[in-house]
Amino acid sequence: MHRFPKSLSNTRFVPTQFTLSLRQLNARSSSRCHPKSDNDDNIHRREDNQGAPLHLYKSKGQHILTNPRVLDSIVRKSHIKPTDTVLEIGPGTGNLTLRLLQAARKVVAVEIDKRMVEILHKRVAEKGFEDQLTVICKDALKTEFPQFDLVVANIPYGISSPLVAKLVYGDKPFRSATLLLQKEFARRLLANPGDSEFNRLAVNVKLVADVEFVMDVSKRDFVPCPKVDSSVIIIRPKAEIPDVNLDEWLAFTRTCFCKKNKTLGATFKGKRKVLELLRLSRTTCSTESANNDDNYDCSNNAAADDDEEVDSDEVDCYSSSCSETQMSVFKDKIIGVLKSGGFEAKRPSKLCNKELLHLLALFNQAGIYFYDQSKPRIRDADSIELAAAFSS
Repeated sequence: MHRFPKSLSNTRFVPTQFTLSLRQLNARSSSRCHPKSDNDDNIHRREDNQGAPLHLYKSKGQHILTNPRVLDSIVRKSHIKPTDTVLEIGPGTGNLTLRLLQAARKVVAVEIDKRMVEILHKRVAEKGFEDQLTVICKDALKTEFPQFDLVVANIPYGISSPLVAKLVYGDKPFRSATLLLQKEFARRLLANPGDSEFNRLAVNVKLVADVEFVMDVSKRDFVPCPKVDSSVIIIRPKAEIPDVNLDEWLAFTRTCFCKKNKTLGATFKGKRKVLELLRLSRTTCSTESANNDDNYDCSNNAAADDDEEVDSDEVDCYSSSCSETQMSVFKDKIIGVLKSGGFEAKRPSKLCNKELLHLLALFNQAGIYFYDQSKPRIRDADSIELAAAFSS
């Protein structure tokens, strides 16, 4: 099942109810959706003899993928082995699940809607695959995934950022993740330096994984039709990731991409930014030896909104304890680092990960840090706060 966000429209959604029979939810070539208008607040489809109808609500982002050619392509492009355990998130009524069960040894499906779980169990039992399926009726963001070989799923768009973060920064190794996502979100994952879509999301994902485009999927391949198209991508974790403290990296990219088209010189010359880094660097220098480890953690700085700085009261309080001379010296150090690497006039939106890693290393070598060592680290890869490090 694929869900799309309320935020796609500035208007408030009125719950739109689609009454569909189980037969109508099954994947079939004629299952195309042609809505009469964008404001059809109450569409009912004819029931048949397949039991009670299923109510789908646009306001809850419930959209079922029904095009069999798309479903078959997703399974084929995933390169599933007969020995694989596949993790599926948001299986809905099971159109994709049934195909995965034919290709894999086992499927673990995570679905929060109990109604969908009941339908899923019924359809799988009718096909004789019940011994191969494990269903976890929980929130995918809050449950611990069992071991799996790869992910194949139609990701609910509303949880795309935290779910991608959970997968690529989690502790469960996997071969690949074939994901059906909202097209705009997929484009941001695929973006390269210089592209208009290139941002912190792409930078943080590409640090640990490679992203490949597979195909676009029309909104007409869903019932009911969403207002946007989708894309299929494949994420493959890198065998080797850069030797960088991820707390530092996530906080550093937050600073750089707060204004991604602003020059780094302009970003780092501001008084508030100088004070913030001076405080963080002094805190880090005093606690570095006690906290020097290689855990892949996420700092509170990384969880902050892109357009926010650290707490204003903290910065203002620290400002009163710093002399103008101290600030001037530290500012000169920051600018000196930027100039030494030729970064002062460059913009984050045009820098690749290799260049960003080099700049972070130059800052750290000069005793300038971005992660607040005085605050507790977020050690839960499932935490919703991690999503902010993958926001646009």
